[in-house]
Amino acid sequence: MNISKEEIYEPVSALLRVLGHPTRIWILEEIGRGEVCVCHLVAKLGIRQAYLSQQLMTLRMESILNTHREGRFIYFRIADKKVLGLIAAAVVLKGVAIVTDTAENTSYDCPKCSGE
Repeated sequence: MNISKEEIYEPVSALLRVLGHPTRIWILEEIGRGEVCVCHLVAKLGIRQAYLSQQLMTLRMESILNTHREGRFIYFRIADKKVLGLIAAAVVLKGVAIVTDTAENTSYDCPKCSGE
């Protein structure tokens, strides 16, 4: 059976399309620091929950994120950390710097973030 080049490269193309959205890169950069819940991301990134949920669903559908539930909270983590390497390589190729917030902010209304 012959497999076309399009069939071989379509999964790669799909991954790059999903990663091609600036907000998704921002989300992945934050989740790359450790498992987080939606309320953490809303507070940290300052974006509407509905919009964030759409972006998270897209990342989940491409199997970039894994989730688990604790009570009413859903926690997100990166399925394979190599995706962060891909983003880092793109940053280097474009010659840009990602600004990282190193300050600890414990004011999030989140049991995991606030240590409750």
